[in-house]
Amino acid sequence: MSVAFPLVSTSWLAEHLAAPDVRIADASWYLPQAGRDARAEYTSAHIPGAVFFDIEAISDETSPLPHMLAPATKFASQMRKLGLGDGNLIVVYDGAGVYSSPRAWWMLRAMGHGDVVVLDGGLPKWKREGRSIDDLLPVPQYRHFTPRPDNSLLRDYAQVQGALASGNEQIADARSPARFAGEEAEPRPGVCPGHIPGSCNIHYAELVQSDGTLKSADELRALFARHHLDLSRPVITSCGSGITAAILLLALNVAGVQQAALYDGSWADWGARPDAPIETGRRP
Repeated sequence: MSVAFPLVSTSWLAEHLAAPDVRIADASWYLPQAGRDARAEYTSAHIPGAVFFDIEAISDETSPLPHMLAPATKFASQMRKLGLGDGNLIVVYDGAGVYSSPRAWWMLRAMGHGDVVVLDGGLPKWKREGRSIDDLLPVPQYRHFTPRPDNSLLRDYAQVQGALASGNEQIADARSPARFAGEEAEPRPGVCPGHIPGSCNIHYAELVQSDGTLKSADELRALFARHHLDLSRPVITSCGSGITAAILLLALNVAGVQQAALYDGSWADWGARPDAPIETGRRP
C-alpha cells in the first residue's frame, strides 16, 4: 500500500489498522523539561500493534550532537528488529499531536523509505475519538529493511555555510521567536544564543491547529508567505536539535515544496562553533 500525501487521518488509520502491509510506530519524544517518559507512556497506552520508535536509541551514538541520524547499517538493523521494512507503509505518530513523529518520518525518508506517513493529530486525537488503545506489547516479526540514503533531504554545517555563501537555499528556523532572537539562553551548555544569518523564523507552533493537527496546505502557504519564504526556491529547515525542524519540513511538503532538506544538528551544532557567524534580533 502506498499513499501520496505525507499525512493520514485517524479515520483512515482506523480503517486500515489490520491491513497486512501497514505498520504503526509510536515515535514520541519529549524535552526533559516536559517531565514525560515517552517509553513508559507507550508501554501503558498505544495504538494497537504499534512498536516504539526510540528516536534516541536509533540515533548516531558516536556523535556529540543530540539524536543525529544514524549510519545506514545501524538504522537498518534497528528497523529490522522493529519489524519495519521493505514493502511496509509505516504510519508514525506521537503523544503530543504532531511534534516528534515528523522526525521519524524524515529519518525513514532520509534512509530511502518513502512509504511513510504521519498520523495527523497523533495519539491525542485518536484518544479523543474513543478509538481502541492497547497496553499489550507487540512481538515484531523480523522484516528486511534496505537502506538507500537520500542525501538530498539532509544538510550538515558545511552545506549550510555553502548555502549562506551562494544564496541558493533559504534557511527557516522553527524555534520560538525569543530563542531565534537570542533573547533567551540556550538550554544546552556551550551553545550561543541567536540564529543563522539571513534565516527566517517560523515557529513550529504556528504550523498546527488548536486540536493538534497540521494546518491545511492553503493555510500553510499563506503562513509561509507572511514570513517571506519563497516556496519556489529550496529551503533548509533548522531548530534547536533537529526535532521541530522536521515539523517544518513536513509542513513544507504538505504545502507542495519538494526541494526541502533538514539541517541535522541544527542550532546545537551551529551555535556551539566558535567560528560560526551568528545574528540576533527579531526579523519582520
